[in-house]
Amino acid sequence: MIKIGMLIADRYEILEKVGTGGMADVYKSKDHTLNRFVAVKVLKQEFSENANFVSKFRVEAQAAAGLMHPNIVNVYDVGEEKGIYYIVMELVDGITLKNYIGKKGKLGYKEAVTIALQVSMGLEAAHRNHIIHRDIKPQNIIISREGKVKVTDFGIAKAATSDTITSNVMGSVHYTSPEQARGGFSDEKSDVYSLGVTLYEMLTGEVPFDGESTVAIAIRHIQEPMPSPRKLNPDIPYSVDQIVLKCCEKSPDRRYQNMHELATDLKKAISDPDGDFVKRYNPGDLGSTRMMTEEEKRQIKESTAGAEKVQTPVGRDDEEDVIIRKPSRTGKHIREDDLFDEEDDYDEEERENSMDRIARILAVLAVVIIVAIIALIVGGRNGLLPIGGGSQNAQVAATDEMVVMPNVIGIDVSAARSALVKQGLIPELTYEESDKYTVGVVMDSSVEEGTEIPVGTTVVLTVCGNSGSIVPDVVGLLREEAVDLLTETGFNVNIMEVSSEDVEAGIVVGQDPEGETQAEEGTYVTIQVSGGPDLSGKTEMPSLYGMTEQEARNTLNAFGLKAGNVRTIIDADSENRGLVIAQDVEPGELIDEGTAVNFDIAGQQTYSYSADISAPTHSEDPDYKSGTSVHITIVTEDDQKLLDTTTSAFPYRMGCTGITSEYGTLTMTYEVTITETVEEEVEEGTGAEEGADTGADTGATDESAETGEGGRKTVIRTIERTEERTITRELTFTPEN
Repeated sequence: MIKIGMLIADRYEILEKVGTGGMADVYKSKDHTLNRFVAVKVLKQEFSENANFVSKFRVEAQAAAGLMHPNIVNVYDVGEEKGIYYIVMELVDGITLKNYIGKKGKLGYKEAVTIALQVSMGLEAAHRNHIIHRDIKPQNIIISREGKVKVTDFGIAKAATSDTITSNVMGSVHYTSPEQARGGFSDEKSDVYSLGVTLYEMLTGEVPFDGESTVAIAIRHIQEPMPSPRKLNPDIPYSVDQIVLKCCEKSPDRRYQNMHELATDLKKAISDPDGDFVKRYNPGDLGSTRMMTEEEKRQIKESTAGAEKVQTPVGRDDEEDVIIRKPSRTGKHIREDDLFDEEDDYDEEERENSMDRIARILAVLAVVIIVAIIALIVGGRNGLLPIGGGSQNAQVAATDEMVVMPNVIGIDVSAARSALVKQGLIPELTYEESDKYTVGVVMDSSVEEGTEIPVGTTVVLTVCGNSGSIVPDVVGLLREEAVDLLTETGFNVNIMEVSSEDVEAGIVVGQDPEGETQAEEGTYVTIQVSGGPDLSGKTEMPSLYGMTEQEARNTLNAFGLKAGNVRTIIDADSENRGLVIAQDVEPGELIDEGTAVNFDIAGQQTYSYSADISAPTHSEDPDYKSGTSVHITIVTEDDQKLLDTTTSAFPYRMGCTGITSEYGTLTMTYEVTITETVEEEVEEGTGAEEGADTGADTGATDESAETGEGGRKTVIRTIERTEERTITRELTFTPEN
């Protein structure tokens, strides 16, 4: 039982629970030996009690511990203590992709592609180490605060091959491949499928297949074609849509065959989102034959070793795990919406598969025979096969089409051969030594220039030289051109690819024997073809233009690069705000992996304001008295409130940065007391007089009074009243650099 505060292996202190799954709980812990925070994943009790599962889990977890890649959550340690089986992993401060999709609804295609690219690069590293994840889903992908994407949970999926889990492969049913759902063997292409489904969810915010039960969903993965994500989100570019559909083909042979192929197309999709470069399955290829690799043979043997065991569909309450396996001939049949037919249907299906294989073999044999016949015909017409051997006199082939014999006297033998072949004639060479001609030049021909002769006629050319042929100089030609020229001249060709910093890929940079030297016909000529510069440790700079800062960081991470200085550049175009408008390295340029790339984000001019705000001056308000409480507000021209306070202490210190408007208004509101004197006549002995004397009605004070004619009295009173005043000051803010 795991408790907060307990110490595992006298080293890992359990601090808090940070996650839980169907098979394990994850705790944030402190490694006291190395003084760092780690994640400790502890197997749940029901799995820890099964020795077979634990053994496989530990072996695979130890293998995963050997994986070190920026896009994989690194495994540091594997162990057991008092029945607690645990693995210690890198602690990533971030969010799962599942939660990230939940918060955003769906992702922009650039962000989704860069996330998928980073996942594919991590999986490629795992596959190189013969580790298949088998449980790729958004819950097992973490995005760190820095935008780094990491794949986690290596080991558990492979360990789940235990028969005690009643399935060949564990994996959430929404992301499982058809072969996993059927119980067949899974390989790299199964991870490709699951990543394709994950990319679909990133782009649309939904999974492609859903249902009332795990079995129903698994059946849809097996039977229904993958829907196009563009139907849900028309903003998805064509190439990205095609990548998803290719990843999620039902047949593994029609998917990307490895993560490197997928990563290559994902990179192209970033720079050319509407490009038509994704090579999808062509129905015309149905009859083509592919040799089975030894690894595939081994996997088939392993997967069929226990095929006679009866398996039943499994749907877990806490995990969306499912496996559908066909029953044995003698075993009990599964009934889940008539998922499998009775025994005779199973045998019938097997017979149909056998007939399909026979038909496919016959189709391949027919294609081979037809190709062989065509090759014989074409080869005979072009002098590449010994049909109708030559002599000193022209040998006529069976054709009625006539051509004119070109002039070949005095030209290089390779050019003469090409001229004859273009006319449909068959060149045959003889050699004689001569002092009049240069070696390799045609001295005579068995057919005179301008003569009309049938297509397919063999023309004997007499070439200056001994019995050998002149090797054409092919340096500087394209590989295909060089091969054609050497073959036409009667030589065999070996091709060696070499790296070259100066010559573009596909160009011949050297040959052996050298050009213009003599050699026997049939000699092998080795040509060195440029493969371009050595790209090991290099990567192509992606285009960051139009991306947000986070998208740009994600893209750089995906290409093995780092974000350098991110500068904010003032841009008057409001549509560019927050987007990349410049980058230090141009798109397409080859640079070293790990290079820090600087880029600029479009921003707007900002301003600052710093001042000691003074009290209202005498010129602004002669009635203002020091110590009066004043309510002060500062509002910018674009309605941004910078200050809203009340004070009686002046000067008032004010400072503010990042203001988005150049001008603003300072407003002061306060109250003042006004004193006034007034004269009034009242009759003596009246209430008015008494009120005047006392100021009872007006609150005024009686300063003086005298009696006038008629018994009337004049009263001079002092009156005080409160009045609200407002003054404003126009402000101009200081531009920030």
